[in-house]
Amino acid sequence: MQYNSAMPLLDHFHPPLYSERHWEAFHARWAVAIADALNGSLPEEYFAETQTHAGSPVEVDVATFEQAASARSLAAMGGGGTAVLAAPVGLYSPPAPQLSIPGVFPDQIEVRVISREAGPTLVAAIELVSPGNKDRADLRRAFASKCSAYLQQGVGLMVVDIVSNRHANLHNELIDLLGVDEGLHLPIERLYAAAYHPVRGQTKLPSGVTATTGRIDVWHALLTIGGDLPVLPLPMDKDQFIPVDLEATYGEARQRSRLA
Repeated sequence: MQYNSAMPLLDHFHPPLYSERHWEAFHARWAVAIADALNGSLPEEYFAETQTHAGSPVEVDVATFEQAASARSLAAMGGGGTAVLAAPVGLYSPPAPQLSIPGVFPDQIEVRVISREAGPTLVAAIELVSPGNKDRADLRRAFASKCSAYLQQGVGLMVVDIVSNRHANLHNELIDLLGVDEGLHLPIERLYAAAYHPVRGQTKLPSGVTATTGRIDVWHALLTIGGDLPVLPLPMDKDQFIPVDLEATYGEARQRSRLA
């Protein structure tokens, strides 16, 4: 099937579209379209996959769970020559907690790029902003903290915000959290897409001590309902970049969702 990539940005968060179609379904479809496009052009040692969590439940990674189950099976068969006493599942019940504190878990609709070179290693992430991410101050800070953690770990990041019914700007939240000059803020009411490349370096202090320094390179584009979407560079490891055609993937998601 041929897809028409030249499709303007729709307003998924106001009537008439908002009352007729679920934005969550479209965001999930768009994330899959982006992952599919990346998997068609990434080098062999990388792959992209989607993570879609409305409300961000805590979950066990499937691969980790399967490896643990395999290890238990080997132990039960005497594998490795070591006797292991495994407690039956569900036997242990912990005591009541002494303390419970409020938790904030940002919505998560993202595409991840993972390197297989040294075991599965996250090297880049694309976040599609949800209304919940922009709703309250604590949720906005949680989203910015997650983005900051990615950057501090050297993970390339892209944030795409087409949520038109909330006027908070998560790029600005990230800038504030990083303690960067407010002159780098974007207009709070504007939709946008931005890519962030964490670059680490070394510098020698007057004392002779070598310290880790760095910068975050940013590419951004302001978005308009009825306008086009950009192509932005997605930073990965080893100073590699891959272009992400948001217009083409958005167009594919629209057509597959019958929003043509």
